[in-house]
Amino acid sequence: MGRLYGTGKGRASTALPYRRTPPSWLKASTREIVTTICKLAKKGTPPSLIGLQLRDSMGIAQVKSVTGRKIIRILKHNGLAPEIPEDLYCCIKRAVGMRKHLERNRRDIDCKYHLILVESRI
Repeated sequence: MGRLYGTGKGRASTALPYRRTPPSWLKASTREIVTTICKLAKKGTPPSLIGLQLRDSMGIAQVKSVTGRKIIRILKHNGLAPEIPEDLYCCIKRAVGMRKHLERNRRDIDCKYHLILVESRI
């Protein structure tokens, strides 16, 4: 059942596996994974989408369990890390979209209120 004042629907969520070693069926080496991460970052892919692509294409659930470092640390080591954090970038992008909407729809009071909330996070 959904919550009255929130978007949550219960306690169910993903849980990380207890074992922190790479699975035995994974054939990709650490160097291959790091080069793949760097290639995707050079194309302009954000770190969260890099993790999704590695999960879907190569079957890597957690990059840290295979390489020993998180995606952001790998990108920082190779000089490919984004200038601002990804969550801040998404908040800014959302606020810009809301401002464009308000230029077209001046009387949207609900959007004005939510824009204040989003900008307070920034």
